[in-house]
Amino acid sequence: MGSASPRDHLMKLLEPVVSAEGLDLEDITVTQAGRRRVLRVIVDRDGGVSLDDVADVSQAVSAALDEDDSMGQAAYTLEVSSPGVDRPLTEPRHWRRAAKRLVKAELRDGTVVEGRITAADDGGVELDVAGAARRIEYEDLARGRVQVEFRRIDDVDGDEG
Repeated sequence: MGSASPRDHLMKLLEPVVSAEGLDLEDITVTQAGRRRVLRVIVDRDGGVSLDDVADVSQAVSAALDEDDSMGQAAYTLEVSSPGVDRPLTEPRHWRRAAKRLVKAELRDGTVVEGRITAADDGGVELDVAGAARRIEYEDLARGRVQVEFRRIDDVDGDEG
């Protein structure tokens, strides 16, 4: 394996496997849980990830790990899931996938902006901030996070009950 960390090796091994299933490999973590290790593989794609997607990619990842023997002989548990709502928005694709969601964006100048994502491209994100459009370039963002809403805008549209 050379100087590459075990995580780097797993990312390199599993990225094409996950990609072949039409998904993006977002993260991999290996943690100790008693005598076992837990390998968590986080996947996502535009439009979200279904349970069938998770099952398919779990089988493909398991087969790749068995062939490569990256996890060694010790027992481990494989968990494949999509990212949670608390995942930080760090890549343009994360912002794009959070379209219509309410987010809190921390800017590099120390200010904080809260608004709803109306558009995102490779250069930046557009937010509706109190009814006014505001574009923020990614280079000006320190980090972003989706805010938890009990009634999302998708739920309100057409629900005049």
